[in-house]
Amino acid sequence: MMVPAVLLLLGALTAVGAPRLLARADWPDREPVVALWAWQCVVAAVLLCCALSMTLSAAAAWQAVRGHVFAPAPRGVAEAYALGPTGPWAAATAVALACGGLWSGAMLVREVARARARSRSRRAELRLRVPLLPGEETRGRLVVLEGERPDAWWLAGAAPQLVVTTAALRRLKGRQLDALLAHEQGHAQARHDWLLHSSSALATGFPQVPVFAAFRAEMHRLVELAADDMASRRFGRLTTALALVELNEDRGVFGPSPTPQAHVPQRVHRLLTPPDRLTAARRLRLTAAASLVPVIPVLVALVPGLRALG
Repeated sequence: MMVPAVLLLLGALTAVGAPRLLARADWPDREPVVALWAWQCVVAAVLLCCALSMTLSAAAAWQAVRGHVFAPAPRGVAEAYALGPTGPWAAATAVALACGGLWSGAMLVREVARARARSRSRRAELRLRVPLLPGEETRGRLVVLEGERPDAWWLAGAAPQLVVTTAALRRLKGRQLDALLAHEQGHAQARHDWLLHSSSALATGFPQVPVFAAFRAEMHRLVELAADDMASRRFGRLTTALALVELNEDRGVFGPSPTPQAHVPQRVHRLLTPPDRLTAARRLRLTAAASLVPVIPVLVALVPGLRALG
């Protein structure tokens, strides 16, 4: 029963320590794509610790589960884990972790269902406000919507579309509209919607777990920085920054009072600052180091078995 306890302790240490290390680092804003990967690896490691601890706890509590878990293992491996009589703690731990896993899955299904419902509602509204013209079978990827407020959003789905209001078109000049389109396409190509769904599901399902709340906040921030970089590489940092200013100027985000879009001034300042990217070698090292984080729980779970095999 020692290994399940070690895995839970490792998961707790990862959940507490890794977000603090990422918050103190100076590179996530410079390399948002690498930071996105690092956060995913941290959360994956925490979830792996829980899943492996649940499996071994269930194996310790119930002989039937133990037989399935160690069925393909050579003789002596199961004994190396010392899964003898453990009292009610093993069963309670396994049941609690299993319930947590089921709850996470339910929250993810709910988030996806809500997102699809919002998408269907927006598409229905779009069909009412922008009906197809006679002889027009389908809409293009860019849809212009009559509106007094500058706005733009991406409608994901089988036929993704960028919806832009007429007020936004009046404000966006030259290549600014192209930069906006590239920004939204960057979200779609990288499937940022799934990152947002997963992070929201974990944060909503476990509001008392700080690492999941930080994961959601960082996902919302970093996906925007990553999409900004995709747009700026094609159309320039100044053009992308001006497009952000034109879209958000009337929303009060550049004033002294905090708003839900308070991150927009920071994004504009970042785009107007000369790029300070990491070297390719350091990006590779950071990516490799982050990839090793989820491997650690697997190695911890395998250590007794590997020792038994000599």
